[in-house]
Amino acid sequence: MENRPEKRRRDDRTVRDYIRTIVDFPHEGILFRDVTTLFADARGFRMAVDQLLAAYAGEDIDKVVGLEARGFILGGAVAHQLSVGFVPIRKKGKLPGAVISQAYALEYGEAVMEMHDDALKPGERVLIVDDLLATGGTAAAGISLCRRLGAEVVGCAFVIELPELGGRTLLEGLGHEVHALTSFEGA
Repeated sequence: MENRPEKRRRDDRTVRDYIRTIVDFPHEGILFRDVTTLFADARGFRMAVDQLLAAYAGEDIDKVVGLEARGFILGGAVAHQLSVGFVPIRKKGKLPGAVISQAYALEYGEAVMEMHDDALKPGERVLIVDDLLATGGTAAAGISLCRRLGAEVVGCAFVIELPELGGRTLLEGLGHEVHALTSFEGA
């Protein structure tokens, strides 16, 4: 079952209006915020990329780092608009060549993210991009990887924030600016 956002005139829509909510996915009681409907609409996708960029206007950014997997879509588009390089941070075992790894906690267990060990140079200024900020664990792992290569994280940009899960508090506690286009209550 899915809930569709309230219909508005096309020119009055916000990024939030393009995001579909799927009830009980992947588990009962979860409201999954699906950004694929945002990506599928040219106007909505452009709006999201423009708004992610607007928060960092005038900022000196050398690379955009995208977190697997939807952060690749958004981060690639943001990097293109900024005319800078794009660096993927992937789940363990997905990148060829030499990598550095960072474990992070999940609700039940642990996961590992990886980045090529030569993806960033010391002193490069990077923007981390992903679709969703929940607990902040994935983004914190990404920040750690970037720092280990000597890069400076200038900000963390997300389409959606789930404030109740504390991700913003975690990332700001690590000293990083957080920008989210919209938020949804509840997990």
